[in-house]
Amino acid sequence: MSHLLKPLYLISLVVATLPLLVNADISPLETSKVIKEEVVNYQMLDGEIEAVNKSTVSAQTGGIISKITSDVGDYVKKGSLIARISSENQKSGLQQAKAAVGESKAAISRASAAVVQAEAATKEAMANYTVARSEFNRVKGLYSKRILTRSQYDQAEAKMRSSLARLESAKASLKASKAGLVAAKSGFSSAKAGLSKAGQQLGYTEVFAPYSGIVVERHVELGEVVALGSAIMTGISLSELRAVTDIPQRLILKIRKYKSARIFVDGDKAGISVKKLTFFPYADPKTNAFKVRALLSSAAKGLFPGVFVKMGFVIGKEKHLLIPASAVAYRSEVTGVYVVDKNKIPTLRQVRLGHPTSDGKIRVLAGLDEGELIALDPVHAAITLKQLREEKFKNSKETATHE
Repeated sequence: MSHLLKPLYLISLVVATLPLLVNADISPLETSKVIKEEVVNYQMLDGEIEAVNKSTVSAQTGGIISKITSDVGDYVKKGSLIARISSENQKSGLQQAKAAVGESKAAISRASAAVVQAEAATKEAMANYTVARSEFNRVKGLYSKRILTRSQYDQAEAKMRSSLARLESAKASLKASKAGLVAAKSGFSSAKAGLSKAGQQLGYTEVFAPYSGIVVERHVELGEVVALGSAIMTGISLSELRAVTDIPQRLILKIRKYKSARIFVDGDKAGISVKKLTFFPYADPKTNAFKVRALLSSAAKGLFPGVFVKMGFVIGKEKHLLIPASAVAYRSEVTGVYVVDKNKIPTLRQVRLGHPTSDGKIRVLAGLDEGELIALDPVHAAITLKQLREEKFKNSKETATHE
């Protein structure tokens, strides 16, 4: 055999035996066909994370700050004490209110007893008047028959008129007693309201956290005198976060059409889902941009108020070549995938990639065609390729020796 034909013979022999080597000595590669899938196009804008709940707790009564239980950076639970205001004046007011309530109860008792007495006196006066009127009617009849004298008639009439006067006086006294009872009950209601208010004022001396969160600012010092409405502490809650950004006028219609977005943090290619988008119904007169708030569906790690993020707003959907992100091989400055031919031989091919998708895939902009097979595990593919080369070299040496 000539020297020119020998290398050609060796190459043909190795190529012919490669599929047998792959099947016999090397575990098969797991592959996937490159296909086009519908993907979402995002418009990326800069955004900032802020807390949904951020508020300043203020004093609802005046006094001296006697206790501070939390400081800047502390985590406080909902309902926990964060500050206390001196309560001497409030305690005194509560005692006075309690005394007023007690006095009002006593006044009601006295007024009730007066009403009972007035009712009894009225009944007695009514009975006396009834008897006197009956006696007068009897005397009047006898007087008309000339049986009784004028003096007896006058005495009966005077007695009847006297009993009527006493009845009218008793009725007036009963009316006044009932009015006194109504006034006493009204005073009791006012005293109860004063007691409730005094209790509230005493309760206001203890300042509690309205929600669980972080203290970001303390506005008072121990021993400081505060008035009604004075700021005590400012806090934020990390349980609910949202991202805010300004959308240029040229993009607002597209973004409003799909009303969908994801939040991308450094190193996070999948992004964080958004529960709700809130568009401000007016544009900034200076920038003509529309503010939008994106409520996050869950608290994400690494996200805190004040952190800058990328907000990806859906502006359309297109079909692209997609491959699993795990199939990409990074070799120094080269980015590629292992393309597997019909003989199951992997070959590293350089590709140009686009943005990743939220389901762990990545767009291919150049370097692959639809329908090609790629290795899903680039490490396994590299080992397979190395073993194939070693076998090829070994077989070529053995063939050369036999020749």
